[in-house]
Amino acid sequence: MTFKHLVVHVDSSARAAERMELAVRLALRSGARLAGLFAEAQHLGGGLVGRRAPERMATAAAEARAAFEARTGAAGLKTEWWPLEPGEDAVLLGQLQVCCRYADLAVFGQHQPDQARLPEGAVEQAIFNGGRPVLVVPYAGRFPSTGRNVLVGWNGSREAARALNDAMPLLATAESVLILAFQREARPEPGGLPPLDVVAHLAAHGVRAAYQPVIIDPESLDAADAMLNHAFDGGCDLIVTGAYAQGGLPGPRAAASTRKLLATMTAPVLFSC
Repeated sequence: MTFKHLVVHVDSSARAAERMELAVRLALRSGARLAGLFAEAQHLGGGLVGRRAPERMATAAAEARAAFEARTGAAGLKTEWWPLEPGEDAVLLGQLQVCCRYADLAVFGQHQPDQARLPEGAVEQAIFNGGRPVLVVPYAGRFPSTGRNVLVGWNGSREAARALNDAMPLLATAESVLILAFQREARPEPGGLPPLDVVAHLAAHGVRAAYQPVIIDPESLDAADAMLNHAFDGGCDLIVTGAYAQGGLPGPRAAASTRKLLATMTAPVLFSC
């Protein structure tokens, strides 16, 4: 199992080069084709004052394409260029989601209010409606290696299971994998499940993983902070986690944790739902 077709969001922001570099390294590692998805909103602020002239947007697209082709050409990658025409935000968001479905993994940048080229909420929409795992790159920092030391947030939910499976191509080549398992205090239940083991499941795929349980208090746990703290302490360069929509299972705290992780991430995060 490996990624063979990646897509990276490219725009005229200063951070486009960092996430493009990350996507190039991932494509080289897996021998994948890389699509450059150019998309920018017509408005970068409220009202007519923020509306951008068509010629400026055309220039931004041309410069972004030149940068993408220069970097991928130097790397010897097979590529595609997917430009989206500027339009209403709702249309642009819908097109972004559709484009994600034609790749194995989508790479986006964390929303940065003062530098954003996409409408607020675009990354969340790609995660929840794109149908593919989304790797989000923080808007600050450099990430010369991604996926060497991986932290996986695990709680046994459907979303966590999907994220674990979607990240398998990265876990298979990682040097270390830490399963951070969020658990409630054990309570005996008649007719319970057999002794299931996520580490054994990964071992069946040739992935060696360490297991660290975290006993949770459902009323006070902040899973986002727990994952970020453990990732920092362990020198992890990638976090893998399920993404939880507001009102969905396993509850509102999980949805709040997903939003917080999107807002405060300090390492790249692979989300899947």
